[in-house]
Amino acid sequence: MADLESIYYPEKLAGGFSRHCGTLQFFQRVHALLRPGDKVLDFGAGRGVGHQEGSDYSRRLRNLQGEGRHVIGVDVDPVVKSNPSLDEAFVLDHDGPLPFPDATFDLIVSDFAFEHVDVPENVARELDRVLKPGGWLCARATNRYGYVAVANRIIPKRFRRKLASTANPTHGEEDVFVAHYRMNTFGALRRLFPLGRYEHACFAFDSEPQYHFGRRSIFVLLMAVHQFTPRNLRNTLMCYLHKRANAG
Repeated sequence: MADLESIYYPEKLAGGFSRHCGTLQFFQRVHALLRPGDKVLDFGAGRGVGHQEGSDYSRRLRNLQGEGRHVIGVDVDPVVKSNPSLDEAFVLDHDGPLPFPDATFDLIVSDFAFEHVDVPENVARELDRVLKPGGWLCARATNRYGYVAVANRIIPKRFRRKLASTANPTHGEEDVFVAHYRMNTFGALRRLFPLGRYEHACFAFDSEPQYHFGRRSIFVLLMAVHQFTPRNLRNTLMCYLHKRANAG
């Protein structure tokens, strides 16, 4: 993948990332919202593979620690205990309550976890409960209506994990999880985090082609598809939800 990206995005030579890097798009805005001393929840933190791969700059951006902040990660997978970018880690029951008091966190970040949520009403209620009024919920998620999610729903379940890791060699089979696509549309987010309680600053985005099997022809075809994809059908949702200060 790196060779193909370098051919079509030569700016990667300067810093290791392209003009369409989704990680930079998401985490630069997260850092713009972070403050010294914030208490931060990483929802669906996983093993922190993104903190160990990619350019030095993108790894630094993913790390939310420093300036007196306290970063807590939660996940249903015990592998979260090995995540090196957390100050504390908790293993959750599936769709169970979060083990924190009300209004604990100044900022919640969730990177490609919302598409895996099975009961979104429970998760949204818990995230709202532990987020302070005036705090931010920042989520990057696969768009249910993008071609990646559509293809994943069409492909028989028994082939999905192997095919996904083959199409995108940067993801091992251990990093491919069951997706339910119940919490990853603009409409679902407006329903779960209503406008009377949250300000929504969200957009859809296409990064560099990711699922191309290492083939130049597929990479170029997907680049063309991205150029003409309607806004709401792009593959990634970048969501920044501001809990209103009067939301008690």
